[in-house]
Amino acid sequence: MTTLPHRVIRALDRFNAAHPWDHNAHYHRWLLRQLPRRFGLALDVGAGSGDLARLLAARADQVYGIDSDPAIIARARELTSPQAPVTFTVADAPTGIPGASAGSYDVITCVATLHHLPLSDTLTAFRRLLAPGGTLVVVGLSRPQTLADHVLGTVAAPLNAATGWLKNRGRTSPRPVSMTARTRPAETGFPDIVRTARGILPGARLRRRLFWRYTLVWHHTRGPR
Repeated sequence: MTTLPHRVIRALDRFNAAHPWDHNAHYHRWLLRQLPRRFGLALDVGAGSGDLARLLAARADQVYGIDSDPAIIARARELTSPQAPVTFTVADAPTGIPGASAGSYDVITCVATLHHLPLSDTLTAFRRLLAPGGTLVVVGLSRPQTLADHVLGTVAAPLNAATGWLKNRGRTSPRPVSMTARTRPAETGFPDIVRTARGILPGARLRRRLFWRYTLVWHHTRGPR
């Protein structure tokens, strides 16, 4: 497998700690391009400090943002205008999702959260909750397994450092609020995620991405199983 020398990795880790940036927010603009200009009810699973939920609120009639961490949900509420059509709730997915009746949501998003949850059960819940014609978008993490994974990780490492330097304008900076929650490493490899997702969500589009992420887009064009 293609890997960087340990000394280089340690040096990059120190550099990245001094020049942090939000890898998940990097994909928000791409994520919004996958969605309609207007939609009714949206669900953001793993909402964190609420950055994505607030972006969704500019297009949605109502957004529910859920996260299992009470402290980060409290922070999301503080950062959100009372006039915004966003409700933040402490809840566990997939069992504790509010309004969890079939076809409840026109849009479901899930960023850097799916690897914390039971994959098959969560995707099955998303399929049930998504309205016909609705869109599911996932930005996820997978465990590096294949040569392609390791090559992409090697390419991403220097780009990650360069991006952090540019976003922070060369200055040492504190971690963004959106990065305060801890993220554990993914345990499932991308090929297994693809097999599971396509078995539950026929026609789902999955793709490896830079910065240790993959994306999944599924349009619910058929009724629930």
